[in-house]
Amino acid sequence: MGKDKFSKTFKFSDINYAVASREDKEAMFLEYSELLNSLDSGATTKITINNRRLNRLDFEKTILIPKTGDELDEYREEYNKMLLEKATGANAIVQDKYMTISVNKKNMEDARTYFARVGADLIAHFGRLGSKCVELETDERLRIFHDFYRVGEETAFHFDIKETRKKGHDFKDYICPDSMEFEKDYFKMGNRYGRVLFLREYASYIKDSMVAELTDLNRNLMMSIDVVPVPTDEAVREAESRLLGVETNITNWQRRQNSNNNFSATVPYDMEQQKKEMKEFLDDLTTRDQRMMFAVLTMVHTAETKEQLDNDTEALLTTARKHLCQFGVLKFQQMDGLNTVMPFGTRKIDTFRTLTTESLAVFIPFRVQDIYHENGIYYGQNVISKNMIIADRKQLLNGNEFILGVSGGGKSFAAKGEIINQV
Repeated sequence: MGKDKFSKTFKFSDINYAVASREDKEAMFLEYSELLNSLDSGATTKITINNRRLNRLDFEKTILIPKTGDELDEYREEYNKMLLEKATGANAIVQDKYMTISVNKKNMEDARTYFARVGADLIAHFGRLGSKCVELETDERLRIFHDFYRVGEETAFHFDIKETRKKGHDFKDYICPDSMEFEKDYFKMGNRYGRVLFLREYASYIKDSMVAELTDLNRNLMMSIDVVPVPTDEAVREAESRLLGVETNITNWQRRQNSNNNFSATVPYDMEQQKKEMKEFLDDLTTRDQRMMFAVLTMVHTAETKEQLDNDTEALLTTARKHLCQFGVLKFQQMDGLNTVMPFGTRKIDTFRTLTTESLAVFIPFRVQDIYHENGIYYGQNVISKNMIIADRKQLLNGNEFILGVSGGGKSFAAKGEIINQV
């Protein structure tokens, strides 16, 4: 990653946040805030949500029933046809979530020790949330970039570092697109188009559903939030000096009024407001165990044509406006923006916004869990993510099943269907 800078990516699984009750949501929110609080102020953290296209060949290999050459083949064929229809009708996008931590260390040994400690901490925090967090190996990490840069060639991924070295190739040759052309406000990657946006204006109150709505687009896209935690003592010092500045302004204003013999003047609204907000911020840092963080939110989306790209951009800008936020297109910074969004661990965009832990936790990356077991059986469609539910009961902790429903709801039919599927 450059001189003395190292990074590591962790992949974490989704949890059922969107369908949880209010109390459960609050508990998850607080647990996630605690996770953000535990981030080290000596390192930068990037939280990435990656929408990637469902790999058709992988799907056919893992889900469809192979033919055996007996008299039941026609039924297998019919069942497979139904599954393929469902797959094309369903959301063909799979969502992955990553956390990339990058840090400056003198050598690789120091970095390894650091990541081992931080990784264990992260895994424990995600575990409390009910999310499974795993470290990514080099080739798994390269696959993220390969699948983003080379859409449609996902199945061709096969990377062997020894083989590559033997040939004298660079691993970058393997994952990068055939060509990259950067324009003022979009870029061309091979024969696909892409554009990087950043969050320019934040609303005073943001709903926790905003991230889910922004990444709901049925396209290849990535959204990253870069987090740079500030050491608490520095943050408190800064907040105290700001508060002192506001109070000095108020005192000077009152002194000027008094010299004009106006002894009953009330302090102007904007000064009162500044003082109140600064006090609240200081309270958050000192008594409510929150941290001050700098955050940058960037997003890249790709499309087949320029028209489609413009339509998608408009849809994303509208979604942000609905939440009273404002996205901006990066002008002449598309390359820097792309390097910032991708989970390499670098940050080239400086549109920082100061947030407390709680206001950053609102950008909660969790939505709903998708069940997608290999060699599983099709059970229907997830109402929220519109993805297929493919489950294998043998892989569950407890593989029992209850079929509940009103009279005539199709319970016995479902049971018979289940028996046939298992057979």
